[in-house]
Amino acid sequence: MKAIILAAGRGSRMRHMTDDRPKCLVEFQGRALLDRQIGALHAAGIQDIGIVTGYRREMLADRATREFHNPRWAQTNMVASLACAHEWLSREPCVISYSDIFYEPHAVSLLMDSQAALAITYDPDWLDIWQRRFADPLSDAETFRLRPDGTLAEIGRKPGTVQEVQGQYMGLLRIGPAGWSEIQRIREGLPDADRDGMHMTGTLQAVVQAGRVPVEAIPYRGAWGEIDSETDLAAYVG
Repeated sequence: MKAIILAAGRGSRMRHMTDDRPKCLVEFQGRALLDRQIGALHAAGIQDIGIVTGYRREMLADRATREFHNPRWAQTNMVASLACAHEWLSREPCVISYSDIFYEPHAVSLLMDSQAALAITYDPDWLDIWQRRFADPLSDAETFRLRPDGTLAEIGRKPGTVQEVQGQYMGLLRIGPAGWSEIQRIREGLPDADRDGMHMTGTLQAVVQAGRVPVEAIPYRGAWGEIDSETDLAAYVG
């Protein structure tokens, strides 16, 4: 199995910390996020790792098995960057990782063990972390609802209550060729501007609504975090 790290964006909310480097090279507790991700993927048994680059691509040279470059990184969103790795996605299952997160090897292993065409990990105990990160945890939360069989029923909308958030999607997922084919089918039906603007949770919601490919949701209770701002660097300490 291969892995793809999505590292094309700048991460403007990190302010001066990404003036001279991609967001994935910001250090958390003395180690770059990218190095943490690669370490977790290697420990789980994945050696072939591709990186989708954009902003400051030269700083990510030779950091992985393969570079997939998005020359339009400033005009497109995450799924357009993912599409740059079509060659891998169309051939075999891949673990996909956002570049601004950290996690343990076990999170990767859970996805590797899945047989689903599309699978995501999520944190059922998300609220404690979000209360540390935000004065109002719902200000940055998205709806996350599950069906009784453990597949995803809804993701990505603005929640009105905590009860609408059964877990936090982590930015770590598995996409098999059948899952990627469904994502491509949805993308091809959109106008160019909408296709360029597709983000991941919106895409997952579109897959759920289409009802052709179920999205397996796998609970994960290990250490993980999302570094989206300077204040997040302190929120995960302790």
